[in-house]
Amino acid sequence: MFIDESTLQSGHCTSILTVLLLIIVLNAGCSTKSNPSLTFSSAPDNDLYLLFENFPRYDSPAEAILNAPPQSGVLLLADSYPNSRSEIADSLFTIARNKGLRMYVEYPDRIRGLEIGENRQVDWERGVVTTDRFGSSLARNRILMIHDGSFISVQSDNSLISMARVAGLDQAVYGMQNTSSWPVLFEHPTDDVLIATTGLSHFISGRFAPADAWIDIWKWILSWLDPKAASLQLAWEPVVRPTYRSSDVLPADAGRTALTTGVAWYRHARMLIDSTWSHRYQEAESFLDRVGPRPETELPVGDGSYGLLEGFSSRIHHDGSQDVRWWIRADCVSETAMAFALHQKVVGGDSGGEIAANLQDYAHKTSVLHQGLRADPASPEFGLVSWDVYHDRVYYGDDNARVILSTMATAGALGSDQWDEDILRAVLGNFRTTGPEGFRSNRLEGRDLEANGWEYYWTTPRTNFAPHYESWLWATYLWLYDKTAYAPLIERTKRGISEMMQAYPDDWHWTNGLQQERARMLLPLAWLIRVEDTALHREWLNQIATDLLTYQDVTGAIKEQLGSAGHGKYGPPKSNEEYGITEAPLIQENSDAIADMLYTSNFAFIGLHEAAAVTGDTTLTHAFEELRDFLIRIQVHAPAHPELDGAWFRAFDINRWEYWASNADLGWGAWAIETGWTQSWITSVLAMDELGVNLWALTDASDISSHFERYRQGMLPAVEN
Repeated sequence: MFIDESTLQSGHCTSILTVLLLIIVLNAGCSTKSNPSLTFSSAPDNDLYLLFENFPRYDSPAEAILNAPPQSGVLLLADSYPNSRSEIADSLFTIARNKGLRMYVEYPDRIRGLEIGENRQVDWERGVVTTDRFGSSLARNRILMIHDGSFISVQSDNSLISMARVAGLDQAVYGMQNTSSWPVLFEHPTDDVLIATTGLSHFISGRFAPADAWIDIWKWILSWLDPKAASLQLAWEPVVRPTYRSSDVLPADAGRTALTTGVAWYRHARMLIDSTWSHRYQEAESFLDRVGPRPETELPVGDGSYGLLEGFSSRIHHDGSQDVRWWIRADCVSETAMAFALHQKVVGGDSGGEIAANLQDYAHKTSVLHQGLRADPASPEFGLVSWDVYHDRVYYGDDNARVILSTMATAGALGSDQWDEDILRAVLGNFRTTGPEGFRSNRLEGRDLEANGWEYYWTTPRTNFAPHYESWLWATYLWLYDKTAYAPLIERTKRGISEMMQAYPDDWHWTNGLQQERARMLLPLAWLIRVEDTALHREWLNQIATDLLTYQDVTGAIKEQLGSAGHGKYGPPKSNEEYGITEAPLIQENSDAIADMLYTSNFAFIGLHEAAAVTGDTTLTHAFEELRDFLIRIQVHAPAHPELDGAWFRAFDINRWEYWASNADLGWGAWAIETGWTQSWITSVLAMDELGVNLWALTDASDISSHFERYRQGMLPAVEN
């Protein structure tokens, strides 16, 4: 408002005073003294700045400091992280001190008065709260994910958050014992400056987790800069998030959409190897554990003739991207074929049938996976399916079972008999290495088979109370028995299942948790009822299903549970030093509300589907439907990361409704995506649900028995049960 001289001379003093008082009141009402005073130095698209675009922003630290009001807060954010550090002259710190500014500075090239070292690359370190100043919601020893990037090595006695290799899910359960640590957020010893030794402001694009922790951290930082910032609200949309909230009502076509999006993911992610870049598979041998950059988006998508990659590694880079596991595994190849075949059966046309056929041909006919010694009738390895193309003489029972089951499903969906003999020799190759008690053991190796001969495994008694490795082979034996009436198939299987159930639960050997063992047992128990429906067999199925579903959440999620001590193959880390050195569960203790889509929920999905189909039990049907809806809801929605869009990560935090868990597993951590195991079985069961068919019925028309006696005579000559 402007008051000119004529007004002042007009004698309207009362009016003038009224206007002046009004100006004072208005200015008091909109004064910046009642609002936070924050000034940013950042790129306009910095994650943090985009949440507060109403505050002034400058392109350089000097401009921000010079233009910031006295006694206010300034944020100097690292635009070039992680490629180069922020350059901030010492003189700017002097100017800031003289103006009474409080500053947040990240990833600086120098820190006045402190000696800083070289950059360190995040390996197994996670962020750990090392103070009580954040309050009860972010207590000391709270764990945070500051995903793969760089941080500056520096020592400080005023650390608020440090990087350290620690065990635990939400809390560092062993504190900071026997682990090196480096501060990533600390207060300068003399200046009013908060120092971040990494690019914390990239927390959205970098997919830092869990979200609730980062809300509290940024609220505290902003309030430290200016106490009035406590009133600011922080909310953002994660760039990688679940498709639906837990409370959302699902559309009628949600299952079909999830199926189509899930199968489309294989193409978006370039999992299908094309001939033009198949040479990269050999070149990937230079990567640590064959984990490296994913195929570029401009590369053509293969048609299945050259197989497909295993999936995505759990490690997340500073830009939110993830590396790929450059392995070609028999199980993943065959299971993915199943997903494409069933998708085509749902939507019609040629929406994946050719890819499915090519993948199965790769698994059984054109690659080393089921060829070589595995195709030589004179070899004790005849019929077995190798783990992957590099470990071609390693034979895991569970992997072989999933190859067999998914090949059966592919054949049923496509109405083809072209893999019948492949299925038959795979079933018999595993069956003849199964002992008289019905157990095969976790894995066999070619050198041992060569030394011992298959007859040794057929005749040597042994038990192995590990459903993860044994149970799905039993399902294949029961299926083949139904087609052939070959008595040893059911006799050895019943013996094994009976001993397994007698050992339940205290003597079971669990792999990553007890829930996954229960989930694996559902399928063979359901199919045992198919071939021999007795009260005892129904009792067994009911017992396992009831115990599994005791831990089904109201969201439909199935919570993980650890088994009895001393029986776990891969338990939670027992020290900070053990974190990340072997396979591991997603939970640290049984109170952790985490669902596992790699080892439990995916296999419970097909198990409950088959159990409900054979029993007609409404409780099982409801549990299946609840789990189905949960899986639909948590499917990844990531338009900014099409290589992840439509996938399912291994881990999900049920209470937070977020992808979060302990990432201790050496190879398949919380954010891993497996083309087989997870993606294939979830999409395939969604397809069967859409079709109103179960796996047993889908494969019921198989004429595999026409080949049986010839293979039986060649592979199991003159044997007695």
